[in-house]
Amino acid sequence: MSEPLPERSRLVRQHLADAGLEPAIRVLPDSARTAVEAAAAIGCDVAAIASSLVVLADGEPVLVMTSGGHRADFAVVSASIGAEHVAMAPASIVREATGQAIGGVAPVGHPARLPTYIDEALRDFDEIWAAAGHPHTVMPLTFETLQRLTNGRVITVV
Repeated sequence: MSEPLPERSRLVRQHLADAGLEPAIRVLPDSARTAVEAAAAIGCDVAAIASSLVVLADGEPVLVMTSGGHRADFAVVSASIGAEHVAMAPASIVREATGQAIGGVAPVGHPARLPTYIDEALRDFDEIWAAAGHPHTVMPLTFETLQRLTNGRVITVV
């Protein structure tokens, strides 16, 4: 890769390598903070973007990987994960829980593993794309790899 990876993306790459994967982290020239931006930069269907949402479920941070093709319904997410209340985590909590900034949260590479839930809609794609620790980095994964890396539970989010 010609462009050096940001520090947080190097941590993600190391986590993937430790899991036996050879990550193909791509540095994008522009930010991919939204699923639409990421899909346009990559050239894939927006629904194949695995958007990382850090939410507070009954006050505790959890990671919900959703398809960029729709917006998660927090009432559905709450019922799917067995929480009484689910709300977006503030940026400070996202940074504390993941070590990464909103718009670049990878499914791995956090200081401690977060409970992770994965949108069943991501199963529809042979290749999905997730942030790689920085708003300018993305990586391809399969649904199965995402599930294995995160020990994520598959749920309905809409």
